[in-house]
Amino acid sequence: MSATFKDLGISTEGAVGIVEIQRPPHNFFDNSLINQIADAFEAFDRDDKIRAYVLCAQGKSFCAGADFANRPRTGANETGKHLYKEATRIFRAKKPSVGAIQGPAIGGGLGLALATDFRVAAPEARFAANFTRLGFHPGFSLTFTLPRLIGQQKANLMFYTGRRIGGEEAVQWGLADALAPLADVRKEALKLAQEIAESAPLALMSTRETMRRGFADAAEAATERELTEQEWTRKTEDFKEGVKSYAEKRPGNWKNR
Repeated sequence: MSATFKDLGISTEGAVGIVEIQRPPHNFFDNSLINQIADAFEAFDRDDKIRAYVLCAQGKSFCAGADFANRPRTGANETGKHLYKEATRIFRAKKPSVGAIQGPAIGGGLGLALATDFRVAAPEARFAANFTRLGFHPGFSLTFTLPRLIGQQKANLMFYTGRRIGGEEAVQWGLADALAPLADVRKEALKLAQEIAESAPLALMSTRETMRRGFADAAEAATERELTEQEWTRKTEDFKEGVKSYAEKRPGNWKNR
């Protein structure tokens, strides 16, 4: 199975499947990576021996989103399908997943982290919805998943400020479910997935389907709205300035146009 995933490491441990993103140090995503993750999840869904899976990453960051500094047009692939639409396949996974968040999960990388059912974070983890700091509208279904997880007010704070939330605060807010030392994040995520996998598989999937009823459809609807807003905000001068100022690590010089 691993031969078909050029940017992923695929392995299993007992009844748990492990998907490791291998684009260090920051694991920037594009259509190819998102599709590979969705393909891996779907493959584990078809494998009766697998009852849960872990999503983890090599390098400093869990996923720093799209690499706007080097690929500012990251979005639609050659078929015209936007990567955030591809990502809705991840939300339709049938088995529980645990994210091992060892470092920054930024922008769309935050969206990817929230696509998992649970998250184990290191104190060094950083969660940020930095879209407005880049001059455009949030994506990756975050306008649905983030307030659903932490409440509207805290989600608004993250969207409006682009603030980075550390691992300890993430657990307090409900962004993450457990805190573990950096060296133990993956081990603790695996332990949680193994605990989940001890449940009866049919009952587990049935219960998860009930608990997440309408989740994927709502995430997809949010993506449609987000892409409408992203389309015009990414054509503004402020977006160009946002990408430039972010790369230069300075406040944006906004023109409101």
